Amino acid sequence: MKKRNRVIIIAEAGINHNGKLSLAKKLIKEASKTGADYVKFQTYHLDSMIVKNTKPTIYQKKNVKKKISQYEILQKYRLKDNWYNDLISYSKKNKIKFISSPFDIKSIEFLKKFKLDYIKIPSGEINNVPYLKVLSKLKKKIILSTGMSDLKDVKAAIRILTRGGLSKNKLNILHCHSDYPSKPENLNLKSINLLKKKLGISVGYSDHSLGVEASVIAVAYGANIIEKHLTLNKNYSGPDHKASMEPKDFKNMVKAIRITELMLGSSIKKPSDIELKNRKLVRKSIVAIKNIKRGERFSLQNISTKRPAYGKSPMYFDFYLKKRAKKNYIKDEFI
Repeated sequence: MKKRNRVIIIAEAGINHNGKLSLAKKLIKEASKTGADYVKFQTYHLDSMIVKNTKPTIYQKKNVKKKISQYEILQKYRLKDNWYNDLISYSKKNKIKFISSPFDIKSIEFLKKFKLDYIKIPSGEINNVPYLKVLSKLKKKIILSTGMSDLKDVKAAIRILTRGGLSKNKLNILHCHSDYPSKPENLNLKSINLLKKKLGISVGYSDHSLGVEASVIAVAYGANIIEKHLTLNKNYSGPDHKASMEPKDFKNMVKAIRITELMLGSSIKKPSDIELKNRKLVRKSIVAIKNIKRGERFSLQNISTKRPAYGKSPMYFDFYLKKRAKKNYIKDEFI
């Protein structure tokens, strides 16, 4: 079996730029330094996305700590349309790829012209039928987050996307828990294996928990993509900073994932090159434990097994018992 493909790591800048182009560029630069493969932002056009008096989510209310509507929060943290060419060019300059999540159909149409590697569907759009139908026609690689969903929801979204023309081999699913930050007891990482088994599609993980452990465990479960929020400073004002990782910690997570990939290896059970060298020295051979004369029968009293493995394997021990020696042996000589 082939070795697994390298895990794709996405630094989710999201709205952690706080509505400032300079901070967005700093996030891109820091994401590149961490070793992430992609930096991802969020694209939305408010009047196509949300009703003005929509209440903030529980985590937005907790992290923003002021009476403000979702519309007002999102308005404050929106990337301006005329920033995109600059940000994509800046990403190329810093040798990291730029992608984004559209939150409405207008934003899908807007992102189309940039020819990005992936379009990322946020968890909240998993049941947005007209949105999914538009995406299915693009024939682009799609990443679908599945927070707040059960298996039935995920299958329904896949059905809409594939019936619209999207090939399954262009689709990646991300297991996800939609709270910021997510508590360990809510992560349900075993769902990664369930989704792979039930869907026959590549499955990754969008990690909203604190620390590196969940992402590393997800890789061990076979996740092919890891997405994690990145911030320049967890103490910045904004809804997502508290559940995000600062650059130094993000870099350590990337290192941990790459080491985990090396540890996982392939599914073939075989000795490594260094083990083959060690094997000769730590396995045993059939040896004489006393002097044995020619014609004497081998027995438990005159043969045993000792290191190294330069003689006959102990696997043949029973074969030699009661056979006659064809020559004289001295103690510790290989049979």
